[in-house]
Amino acid sequence: MRTTVNIDEALLAEAKVRASRAHRTIGDLLDDALRDYFARDHVTTAPPSLPDFGYSGAVHVDLYDKDALHALMDGDALP
Repeated sequence: MRTTVNIDEALLAEAKVRASRAHRTIGDLLDDALRDYFARDHVTTAPPSLPDFGYSGAVHVDLYDKDALHALMDGDALP
């Protein structure tokens, strides 16, 4: 089946070299790569727990508010 995908230039160049060395098409190489990828066990595990150092400071900032975070880091927004 024909399809169009965007592939990193360096990856495509390496795929062409490897396919040529193996006397195979790039399509065959990609078929095998996808089969291998799908065959792997992709079960995600819970992230490891991080230590709690008991910080009880009063400074709280929304980490998704980059302006507030930068102001806090610059010392401009300290309570």
